[in-house]
Order: sequence, then structure tokens, then C-alpha cells
Amino acid sequence: MREMPLLARSYILGVAVVAAVLIAVMAPTAGVPNDIAILAAFTVLTVLGELRSIQAPVGKDGVDLTFSTAFAFAILIGFGAVWAAAASVVASLVCDVLARKQWWKAAFNASQFVVVSVVTGAVFELCTGHAHLDLGTAFSRPSEIVGAICAATTYFVLNLLMLSTAMGLAQGTSVFGMLLEESKYQVLGSLGMFGLAPVAVVIAGRSVWLLPVLLIPLAIAYQSTIISIEKEHQALHDSLTGLPNRELFRLRAIEAVDDAARERNPWTAIMLIDLDRFKEINDTLGHSTGDLVLTELGPRLLGAVGEGRTVARLGGDEFGVVLPDLRDIDEAEEIAMGVLQAIRAPILLHDLDLELDASIGIALYREHGLDADSLIQRADIAMYAAKETGAGHKLYTPMLDHTSPMQLNFVGELRQAVETSGLCVWYQPQVLTDSCVVIGAEALLRWNHPVRGIVVPDDFIPVAEQSGLIRDLTRFVLREAIAANARWQRQGLDLSVSVNLSARTLHDLDLPDLVRVTIEREQVDPARVILEITETSIMEDPATAISALSELRSVGVQVAIDDYGTGHSNLAQVMALPLDLLKIDKSLVTGMSARSQSSVIVSSTVELGHNLGLKVVAEGVETTECWQLLCGMGCDEAQGFFFGRPVPEADLLRNPNLARRRTGTLVHARQHL
Repeated sequence: MREMPLLARSYILGVAVVAAVLIAVMAPTAGVPNDIAILAAFTVLTVLGELRSIQAPVGKDGVDLTFSTAFAFAILIGFGAVWAAAASVVASLVCDVLARKQWWKAAFNASQFVVVSVVTGAVFELCTGHAHLDLGTAFSRPSEIVGAICAATTYFVLNLLMLSTAMGLAQGTSVFGMLLEESKYQVLGSLGMFGLAPVAVVIAGRSVWLLPVLLIPLAIAYQSTIISIEKEHQALHDSLTGLPNRELFRLRAIEAVDDAARERNPWTAIMLIDLDRFKEINDTLGHSTGDLVLTELGPRLLGAVGEGRTVARLGGDEFGVVLPDLRDIDEAEEIAMGVLQAIRAPILLHDLDLELDASIGIALYREHGLDADSLIQRADIAMYAAKETGAGHKLYTPMLDHTSPMQLNFVGELRQAVETSGLCVWYQPQVLTDSCVVIGAEALLRWNHPVRGIVVPDDFIPVAEQSGLIRDLTRFVLREAIAANARWQRQGLDLSVSVNLSARTLHDLDLPDLVRVTIEREQVDPARVILEITETSIMEDPATAISALSELRSVGVQVAIDDYGTGHSNLAQVMALPLDLLKIDKSLVTGMSARSQSSVIVSSTVELGHNLGLKVVAEGVETTECWQLLCGMGCDEAQGFFFGRPVPEADLLRNPNLARRRTGTLVHARQHL
């Protein structure tokens, strides 16, 4: 309770005090009723009705439908407010104790029933002129019918108002908004309960033994409601995982956006998750194993996103998440990283440790759309962009959407940059791990945008691939990098230059000739040119990759597999590739420590590369500890902020380790950071 806002605690305490005063004042005035058997029967039915509540799957948190209201209200109009309050308090406390609710919640619920019963009883007495009905002549006068209607309305409105106030204050949200939301789902159910109360009073007034006759249709109605709710649950939930399905996901997204529009939850996000290479599990181990994997993922995703969030299975290996009540954009990305971590944790099935990965797209209300359907669509676009780039997760930007006017303008600007020399190439040094001598550099494209300044590839390469400009960009980098290598050779610097190739570039039949012609024109040693292709790109189409890389290698250049450790290739596939270098992905290297699992993986990868006759390069080196570990592993070359950030060519040539031989002292890259 201490974690709640002060106003909420004060409200709950105030309700409890008012209830205590009402009990102290009114309890002594309550006489013993004549029809004690009927009161006892109604009280028992109130308790049973509270215990046998039905959770209806409507709204974000569902709604409890209970028959206790009918019998509590029957006691109120048949025996008075004091006895109605007593029965409601007993039923509420029994139910809350069995449910192990916190003491202050149980106390508030009981206090609320006392206040509602007393106020409702006062309204009934004001309308009818007496505190309760004579069971023998109940509803023989029009004023009693009017009184019952007014009392029922008071009971419903006051109960709803007090509950919504407590929830709104406790959650720090709009009380009025909470009142509107709760009333949407409570009205119809309450009408049925209040309508049943007069029937129960009239029947009991004739004979208490007639009450079982009332219980028969009540039991039928209860069972019919259960069946109806089960069918509705099946229609809105996935039969395999039990998670909400696509339809319910959309409804929850609409509700979250509506809440955000009322500024109750200003930060709301939609997240779409697609498992990577899940088809391989189904094809290799069978669909039954795939189903077990999906079933295992459900609880993991729920745990990763936290309470109050919706996790749905949208179909196949695709999941959706509704994230209301976020602090900011950063929290959405933190949750995405937590989800990825949960998915990547090995799953033990059939004595196999199955490892999964996923791609996540995120779209935020207001930032990326004003309605649920738009946010779902844009989260989908971001998810596919994350899958294409191997980024893990990605926030939507209009640049990812080839149908948006902003992206079309972005493509036009990029095309103009290609034609007007608005692009440039920066270089990140690559060093011998043991001596830290700079022996090469990776060529990295930059776009010198007139408004945005220097734009990094992650922000425009996906656009270039979608628009077909990737071919022109690759050719530009190749020409610039090989020309730079020629200048270095003329200065007496024996350096290599590495160039990244897009997966789509491998399908360019003219690429080998372009490389050959450029090398011959610049008169560089082809062995000083290294072409890098990501492991993920190779695994998408190994046959095409092997053919294309073999043809490129025939020119005399070296070939490297980039980002190794992220594409789930196996040893046989690596051995089949025409490679010279293996570059370990920075996600395994950055933050590596002596006792980390990443250190074991990197050490094994270095040994694997050497056994295959390959040089091994570690990317993402940022600390002294990481560098020293790599030295101990015998890693050949290294690259990362520790040795230098990507810089223009002139700055690269001023690197203090460029012409340095092994002296036992490293002039590392802090001066470049």
C-alpha cells in the first residue's frame, strides 16, 4: 500500500473510516427480522454467488460477473441496509481471504459495500417511506417498484464510482476515464442481477421453500454463461498457446490507443515479433516439435513484457505485443531487448538445446500513427527491416516504408547524393592483435546530408536495397576504397582495404568485372582488397553465394565472412565457402570478459577458423580486457573503437599506430574516441 500515491491511500482510508462510523451508528438499530430463514438463505446465496464469479473476457483485464449482487440487493429491499451490508461484507471477506488479496484491498472492498448499502437503503426509504418491504405484500404498490428502480440505480452508480475512483487514484490515471471504461462492461450484467432481486423477494415472500425453484433457472443461466464465455474465449484465443489471437490483439491495440488518446497512457507501442528460421525446426524435427517450441515461448514472452501488457500469437511463428503505460521510447526498446533475450535462451526438447532468434518491429502512438491499424502495419514494416538488416529490433521510421511520401523523398535525395558526390567513405583501422600495428582499414559509407549532417548506413541502406540504389552505392564504395588503397601504396603503406557487399550485390553479374577493371586501373595488388559478405546473407542462398564469391576470388581479391556468429551456419557450410578471413561479430566480442560465455564462443571460433586455414578478425573491441583476451586466444586481427573509430581518410593516415612496430606499448585509440 505504501507504493500507492498519497491521494489513493487517503481515499481508501477515508472510505474505511466512513464505513466504520456507519456501522457504529446503524448496527444497534437493526432489529432481528421475522423471516430469519429467508435472510439466512439469501446470505448463503450471496456468499456462494461471490465465490462462483465468472471472468468474462471483455476489456483489458476482464470483468467479474457475479450473482451475489442479486441476493445482496434482495436483502436490502427485503430486510434493510444493515443486513444487506452485513451479508455483502461477509461474502466479500470470505472471497478475498480465499483469494489471498492484500489486507487493505479486502478492507476497502468490505468498506465499500457498507457505504453503498447504507446510501442505497436511504434512497429506497426516501422513495417508499419505509426501510424495507413487507415480504408478504412486496411490490403491491407502485412506489415500491419506483423505489426499487431508484435504489438499484444508486447501488450500481455508487459502487462503480467508488471502485473507479480507487482504481484511478491507485494507478495515477483519470478517474473519469476509468469510470467510462468500467461502465461499458458492467451495465448489461448489472441489469440482469438487479432484475433478479425483486423476483427472489416475491418468491421468498410466498415460501422460502420456493427458492430452489428460482435456483434452477439461475443454475441454467450460470452454466449457459460459462459455455458462452468459453466459446468467446476460444474465438479470441489461440488454441495452441492460449494467448490472445489476432482479433483480440487488434481489439487490445484499439483500447490502448483510445487510452493514449485520452492522455491516460501517453506512451503506447505496438510490437510485432517474427521468429527467424523457425521453418527449419518444423522441417527438421517435425511440426509437433515446432508446436512445443511455440508453447514454450508463450510464458517467456509474458514474463519479458511484464504485467498489464498483451502478448498475442498472430499466426505461425509471429507474435504481437501491446505496450501501454510506457515511460518513453527507450523503455519500448528495453522491452524489445528483453524479449530477444528470452527468445534466445536455449529450449531443451528431445535432449536437444534448440536456439532461436527473432526480429522485432516497434511502432509508437503519435510518433508513428494515430490509430491501431496504422501502428500494426508500421510495426510490421519495421519488423521486416529488422529481419533484412539483422538488427534484432527496429523502430519504425518513414524511411523504411517504400509507400510513404517521406521515403520517396528520401530516395530522391539519396539518388541525388549518388549523382552529385554527396557520399563519402570513412575508414576504420584494422590491427594485428598482438602488436596493434594498423595493417588495413574497413571502408564504411557515409552520406553527407545537407540537413541531417553525416548519416550512417543503417539509416539508408535498407532504403537503398528496396529502391535498387544499393548497386550504385556498392560501386561507389568499391571505386573509392580501391583508389584510396592505391594512394596508400604510393605512400609506402602496405595496407589492405575491406569493402562490405550487400546480399543483393552478389546477384550483380557485372560485379567481378567491375572489381577487376578498377583494380587494374588503379594498379593495386588485388590481394590487398578484401570483400566482406555477412554470414546471414550467405545462409539465405548458399549456392548463389558460393558461386558469386568463387568468381570474385578468381580476380585475386580476398573474401571474408562478416558478422560470423549471427547466422547459425554450421561447420560444413563454412568449409564449403571460398573464404580467406572469418570476422567474429561484435555482439560476441564487445563486453567480453574472462568468465563470460561469449569468451568461450570467441575462443572456439578462433580455433575453428585457424583449423580451416583462415585468418580470424574480431570486431567490436572496446576495452583493454577484451584486447588482452583476444591476444591470449591467438586471434590474428582486431577492429573496434579501442583502436579507432571510423574516420575520414586523412585522419586514418594520422593514426599513431599506422607505421608503429611492436614496442610493447600500445598507443590506443582513446584520443580518437
